[in-house]
Amino acid sequence: MPKKDVIAVVGATGAQGGGLARAILHEPKSRFAVRALTRNVKSPAAMELAKLGAEVVAADVDDAESLKRAFDGAYGAYCVTFFWAHFSPEKEMAEAAAMAHAARDAGLRHVIWSSLEDTRKLVPLSDSRMPTLMGKYKVPHFDAKGASDDVFRAAVPTTVLLTSLYWDNFISFGMGPKRGADGQLAITLPMGDAKLPGIAAEDIGRCAYGIFQHGELSGKTVGIAGEFLTGAQMAAEFTKALGQPVRYNNVPPDVYRGFGFPGAEDLGNMFQYKRDFEAQFCGARDLALSRQLNPALQTFAAWLAANKDRIPVEASAAGALS
Repeated sequence: MPKKDVIAVVGATGAQGGGLARAILHEPKSRFAVRALTRNVKSPAAMELAKLGAEVVAADVDDAESLKRAFDGAYGAYCVTFFWAHFSPEKEMAEAAAMAHAARDAGLRHVIWSSLEDTRKLVPLSDSRMPTLMGKYKVPHFDAKGASDDVFRAAVPTTVLLTSLYWDNFISFGMGPKRGADGQLAITLPMGDAKLPGIAAEDIGRCAYGIFQHGELSGKTVGIAGEFLTGAQMAAEFTKALGQPVRYNNVPPDVYRGFGFPGAEDLGNMFQYKRDFEAQFCGARDLALSRQLNPALQTFAAWLAANKDRIPVEASAAGALS
């Protein structure tokens, strides 16, 4: 049997990296093998990947030497950062640079960098439409990634992957329907009537697998999503899936920024950016290409049908991650 090309997957036990690892491992005839990078090789998720056939190695994005060792001998890598673990754009940019430089030193032939837009290109710091945060950013968890794109491009053949809001946030991060004082369920977003690109987290990894299979996408920017839906359309799908009315509670971005949970200002700015620049944000994400890369791409309705029993119906408001 010919030797397979190794893909080193950063965050292999997480949402994006795990999806990519499983996509490769579930296809026995794949030309790729998985090297799963994780801080804890004994975690249940890491051990499950090992059972599926992954090579599991210890590595940390904050440890440049561990990245160099983990990338050594690989064909490519999937690189992702973890802003919500520390809320520091500077730390995220340092992690991105460490991965890019380790990939360069290892001579990798194709890296996928999981990124987002640098919102300051359309909303400069002097723009008063939304507050400047941390003195340097409009949407910190977007801007730090977007600012790192050129670091990767300068270091190694890279596909910049623009992702979309995880629908899984309806399960894990408090974005799901909440029951109001009137007893009715609602989802709350500061999106007006604008469409919001979304995707199942598992499908991000599956799309990334498709990108590795299409080497001609190296050097390109690829934007992916499962669907573009308004808040009202998502509420209607929730109503069908949950079997009880769910309304869309549209609030101004200032109200969302004031909800007080960790990251509320960042996310309020994020949703405002997606609302105010709907054409650009949706236009950067290609639904047809996403499905070409990942023929099993889920619609929101299909994702809800599979996951509705996992969505908590709570009484209090909270945040969301993208």
